[in-house]
Amino acid sequence: MRDFSDDLAALRHRVGEAETYLRVAPARERIVELEVEASRPDLWDDQEVARRVTGELSTLQGDVTTFDELTGTLSDLATLAEMAREEDDASLEPEIVEGMEELDRRLSELELRALFAGEHDERDAICEVHAGEGGTDAQDWAEMLVRMYLKWADRHGYATEIDEASAGKEAGLMSATFIVKGRYAYGWLRSEQGVHRLVRMSPFDAAARRQTSFASLDVTPLYEDTSSDVVLEEKDLRVDTYRSSGAGGQHVNVTDSAVRITHLPTGIVSSCQNERSQLQNKARAMQVLVSKLADKQRADRLAELTAISGTSSSAAMGNQIRSYVQAPYQLVKDLRTGHETGNVEAVIEGGELDGFMEAYLRDERAAASAAR
Repeated sequence: MRDFSDDLAALRHRVGEAETYLRVAPARERIVELEVEASRPDLWDDQEVARRVTGELSTLQGDVTTFDELTGTLSDLATLAEMAREEDDASLEPEIVEGMEELDRRLSELELRALFAGEHDERDAICEVHAGEGGTDAQDWAEMLVRMYLKWADRHGYATEIDEASAGKEAGLMSATFIVKGRYAYGWLRSEQGVHRLVRMSPFDAAARRQTSFASLDVTPLYEDTSSDVVLEEKDLRVDTYRSSGAGGQHVNVTDSAVRITHLPTGIVSSCQNERSQLQNKARAMQVLVSKLADKQRADRLAELTAISGTSSSAAMGNQIRSYVQAPYQLVKDLRTGHETGNVEAVIEGGELDGFMEAYLRDERAAASAAR
């Protein structure tokens, strides 16, 4: 009869780690508070608050339920293994092995959560793509990047909104702002911040020569409620309206309804053109602006912002975090982690980015552990 003691001990250790990164004890305490709040008769008088309360409650209950299920499964397997050992019943081995394999699979999926240790990792993400060096090819590459990340978001079941898109002179996009909504959206996407380099045979070159082009991605966590964090004065804001254009979605208007807000003291800009009215565009642009300012304020000074949002670099040669090569060979390679794949189409057209993101987050976690 096989001895499963070591296998069960390893699984027990991993379940114990899950209790830590799922923050089970604080979650149980918070659930009690939220259940009291959710039971208030007047909760839905403020629908935004109600959605926030019920959403957080559902999320935490899911985490605790998952942990309790893992603990229960482990306990059942330990009992079964003990019974098989005492009775020397080898017929139970296949059931025990199958159960441990299933528990291992569930833990492996869950352990990705341990990579999201940042204060803001659970938040939605504001993403901004800007064309860099490379002319029309760079503008086309910027549009390809937007599609790539929207495809990635769709694969994860995240909701997306394109708030602003400025069309290129001949093709593609000069810039675009979109929001990815879902738990850990920012935690995933912050690994993508930086300059992305494309090498291909240019479709815009009559001689079909190889062209290198650049585009950058900036990522900021979205704050739903920032009223207590940021105080804005009208004199510090410049609000411009302009005609919507570009790939902003089916609700982009042909009137001057698009809004761009500039925070004059910092130079931070946000835009929105995808809502149905100028008022709605202004409200969304203000939310994005306040999120950016909150991000900056919480870091206390601009130099410390890198701890939350990473650094921004010029979208040019030498600054790239990743290269996407379509000619003369096929390769996508991350220059920070060394992670690579030869299936360029799956990455660019299919949004298969998880391997690159996980490699970055695991390296980040290893570096943090080594520094302790």
